[in-house]
Amino acid sequence: MELNDLLTALNAGTPINGDSPLHEVMHDVSREALRITGALNGGYREPARVRQLMSQLIGRPVDDSVTVFPPFYSDFGKNIILGERIFIKAGCKLQDQGGITIGDDCLIGHNVVMATLNHDLHPNKRADMHPAPIVIGRNVWVGSNATLLPGITIGDNAVIAAAAVVTKDVPANAVVVGSPARVARMIQD
Repeated sequence: MELNDLLTALNAGTPINGDSPLHEVMHDVSREALRITGALNGGYREPARVRQLMSQLIGRPVDDSVTVFPPFYSDFGKNIILGERIFIKAGCKLQDQGGITIGDDCLIGHNVVMATLNHDLHPNKRADMHPAPIVIGRNVWVGSNATLLPGITIGDNAVIAAAAVVTKDVPANAVVVGSPARVARMIQD
């Protein structure tokens, strides 16, 4: 089993059993992610070096228009897709095994958590993981300390209020608040 086998399974939403060869591959990739984020977070880095380390982490080029303020955390890294002109503030934590896509022109506030895995509810299968992606559209603003849970899509131009817990899809142009997040209003042109 290799990374491509794992990504194929994760992106298909296939549960990953805690004692499987795919789980072992996930742990191997996690160790690499921890090494890269350790280098990223180990002191001041010029913006170009931050993008270079982010490119190593996600396994694809990060556009020169992307800004990331460390510390930045990911326990996997290889299932993140970043658009252009994204700004990610300090302290963000991305658990990306299930896939995280961040569209162009997004603002991600301090300490945002994006989680794409759930453990099985049955006690005997608790080590098994169920992946589901997070997809963030264009021009989305995610406020500080928000939490985005597995399997959600956020529509273009939406605003996720600070400390909101997003448990279901957010329509385009919506402002959501609270835990669980609910639509507080719509943004009008």
